[in-house]
Amino acid sequence: MYDIKNVCTAGSVRDAIAALGRNQSAVLIAGGTDVLIKLRDGENAGCILVSIHRLPELDGVRLLEDGTIEIGSGRCFADLESSPVLLEHIPALAKAAGTVGGPQIRGVGTIGGNICNGAVSADTAPILLALDATLVLEGPNGKRSLPIREFYTGPGKTVRVRDEILTTIQIRPESYRGFGGEYIKFGKRAAMEIATLGCAANVKLSASKNRIEELRLAFGVAAPTPIRCPGAEAAATGQPLTEATLAELGQAALKDVKPRDSWRASRTFRLQLVRELTSRAVAGAIINAGGAVRA
Repeated sequence: MYDIKNVCTAGSVRDAIAALGRNQSAVLIAGGTDVLIKLRDGENAGCILVSIHRLPELDGVRLLEDGTIEIGSGRCFADLESSPVLLEHIPALAKAAGTVGGPQIRGVGTIGGNICNGAVSADTAPILLALDATLVLEGPNGKRSLPIREFYTGPGKTVRVRDEILTTIQIRPESYRGFGGEYIKFGKRAAMEIATLGCAANVKLSASKNRIEELRLAFGVAAPTPIRCPGAEAAATGQPLTEATLAELGQAALKDVKPRDSWRASRTFRLQLVRELTSRAVAGAIINAGGAVRA
């Protein structure tokens, strides 16, 4: 059923990088919820699996002294869903983690795998984009950091090279302090479902709590990669917290997205979802930021 040549259990990140370098057929595995499905379908036949499962270097959710929240790429979704740090400071990310698959998947699947497989439907990608997250990758030549918005290059494709490992995700304090966030996933079912569309909003309100000071809006399955919506974000600045504003933002977001037809949903239906979920997600973010939407 699984054509695997060998399994190498790495003792450290550097050990895993070296194992990847020694064999071009080597494939990283952590939780395995994506890798094993690909193997079952015949992809990477005869490969060597390099396991980074439960490496201490890739674990933990930490609040650093400067306020940066650092998430180990090996942290599973169930841990993120219940993380005291995320629930206190970035509950929208904890919520997004709780929408992934079912309990079994969330118990083994990792946030690093969710990002690195490049899937446009990854539930954590939109909220991390809305949080301006930074990804830290380590390879043979050391570490490099880049914004998540520069990570995705196409469907299932990223800038990560095969002998690099995503080690941590970092969210700076200026990206979550004073903001309210929301993530909404639309699917045909409430659980065990790949997103037909995912929408994340991150909102900072004016001091008087009656206008939008800053909006960050991101989508999954609305383009070939997870995306931000710069047009809608610009249109939100200074706008009052009204239902009319929400409707205008939903319309503005249509100019930022490029959904396609698929067996899950038509392009037309996804455009309808973009308009509706924008309004709902921004409204939720406004409430979570301490504001209220008026008629």
